[in-house]
Amino acid sequence: RPATPPPFPSRVRAGAAANAMAGAVSEAKKRYIVEQLNPILEECVSDAIEAMAADPVTFMLKWMESRRVLTDEKLISGAEQDLLERENEQLEAQIKALRSTMQECAMMAALSAALEASDSEEDFDEVEEEPEQFQKNIEMSKKFRRSVSAEAFGEWNAKKVFVPPVIAKTEAQKERLRTCLSKSFLFSSLDEHDFGIIISAMKEVSVEADECVINQGEDGDFLFVIDSGEFDCIIKLPDGVEKVLKTCSSGDVLGELALLYNCPRMATVKSKGASVCWQLDRDTFNSIVREAARKKRDRYDNFLAKVPLLQSMDNYERSQLADALRFEFVTEGQTIMTQGETGTKFYIIEEGAAVASKDGQTVMEYGASDCFGELALITNRPRAATVTAKVYSKLLSIDKQTFHRLLNVNALMERSNHYTH
Repeated sequence: RPATPPPFPSRVRAGAAANAMAGAVSEAKKRYIVEQLNPILEECVSDAIEAMAADPVTFMLKWMESRRVLTDEKLISGAEQDLLERENEQLEAQIKALRSTMQECAMMAALSAALEASDSEEDFDEVEEEPEQFQKNIEMSKKFRRSVSAEAFGEWNAKKVFVPPVIAKTEAQKERLRTCLSKSFLFSSLDEHDFGIIISAMKEVSVEADECVINQGEDGDFLFVIDSGEFDCIIKLPDGVEKVLKTCSSGDVLGELALLYNCPRMATVKSKGASVCWQLDRDTFNSIVREAARKKRDRYDNFLAKVPLLQSMDNYERSQLADALRFEFVTEGQTIMTQGETGTKFYIIEEGAAVASKDGQTVMEYGASDCFGELALITNRPRAATVTAKVYSKLLSIDKQTFHRLLNVNALMERSNHYTH
């Protein structure tokens, strides 16, 4: 049997080099591996395993790049971060203004094209009188189109192309209107494009003192958003007595219920002094806002109906409170309110969970649709407990000023001793 051949020279040299390198690794390099490389590699590999990435190399490259970005951000000073944030805000404001201008130009172009097409049809009709048979064919064509429309969309809901109105505004007016609408529940769920359409479609209306802008029982074809001034919402009771339900101010919406639910006006709205409002027509509201706003209001109304302290409110009062709710997000472990501080907000958990602790001891846990903080707004006593988010959560809140303006606080105080905080 032939003798076993000796190892290849290259393998011998490689093995010897590896042994020599292992012996030559300094303590400094070992510490670098343990303290610097291992933590990064372990975290990267752990994330790759959790993601089960189809292409591990691409995943790890992207992971390293994101890690580098985070590291670079930590090197930026607080002053530099503030400067960058201000520059970003300015750029975002410029982009919004450009988008708004582009939307107005596009809508004006579409409207102009529609008008030109209409004029062209009229001019064509005036050129010469069509033969009788041609007229009959047109009538048959119209009947066919009507039947298709009725079949697809319902006889009383014929499909039509919606072209929103475009009312010219200065940049100052647009910014004022944007600030005003941002306070309103109805428009908070709109994306930037739809928000721009609403701003373009709204008309500025000046109101004199003691002027009724909405009358109870009438059909509603528009709503108002208050820019400045105050308005009383007055309801006429069956015995003829008029009762002021609430007073509305800047950012509040007037007359939206008739548009949301196709019902008569539920109250009369009267100005307390000279005021300015923004008016939005029914067609634009229905096409852009209605469905999203109605779903959001119904969901929030259901949350409020579960709050024992608010169960004595009627549907109209609860809907007004739902409109005033604002949402905010909190991270895991973030303190929502602190024991002993003065209460400024009432909270409802829409998504997530929180825990209440008193003097360091857990006293209550909250989940979706649970509320807390209402008694501090009613009694003006300090918060009785600290509430902390257990997970990343979405909260609905209402501030103290709005709470007192919309709710009958005296009636609620009679029941306040039934709750712990």
